[in-house]
Amino acid sequence: MSQDPAPEKLAPRPPGDYGIDAPRLLIVPVVLIGAGVAQGVIQRTFWPLVGVVLILACCGLAFYASRSGKFVVWGRLLDGLNLRGSEDIVDLGCGRGALLISAARRVPAGRAVGVDLWRADQSGNSPDATMRNAAAAGVADRVELHTGNFVELPLADASFDVVISNVALHNLKAHDDRDRAIDEAVRVLRPGGRLLIADLGGTRQYQQRLQRLGMADVSRRGLGWRLWWSGPWLSTHVVSARKPS
Repeated sequence: MSQDPAPEKLAPRPPGDYGIDAPRLLIVPVVLIGAGVAQGVIQRTFWPLVGVVLILACCGLAFYASRSGKFVVWGRLLDGLNLRGSEDIVDLGCGRGALLISAARRVPAGRAVGVDLWRADQSGNSPDATMRNAAAAGVADRVELHTGNFVELPLADASFDVVISNVALHNLKAHDDRDRAIDEAVRVLRPGGRLLIADLGGTRQYQQRLQRLGMADVSRRGLGWRLWWSGPWLSTHVVSARKPS
């Protein structure tokens, strides 16, 4: 009896150039490191250098999460969905496509749609950069991009099997806007569809909103050290849910 071929094992990080997350925030640690070194030299004491080492460690965690950790964690999350390969997936805040393209590689008969405002939350962020990465990964034929806001998605009702997002919704500063973003994510999800939203903050609010909207299997959990941006005090949690059939 013949058996179906084993699925292709994907490398955690797809081909392409995905930049660095939140590059503008690097200004703060650079200034603090310079100040600490200067203070240590002037006062001839090593204590300021202890702070410098801690800052460097936090920067190392953030760099790892940005360049490698998020690919490993999201590869496992996507594989945990047991996708058939024909799903329609939307990534809210897709940036240069790290998560979007990871999803596209898992749906050869489906499509992966990214929505973003293309701001400077990621270095070199633009639709052209995202499509270049999609081409490098061999999935440009199933990737589609839209410019739009999370609170008013330019997408039809019940048009996706999976909604995903990584460290994006916290950019909405107003509490009501974050609720509206969750409402929009649920709106575009098909009955039986699943949702995975990871963020640095606001995840308890997302969890409560999804419960109020009647979503099933709502849960929240930490994603571990691979997505620590500055140690455990700034770690990423993921909220998952399923839309009732």
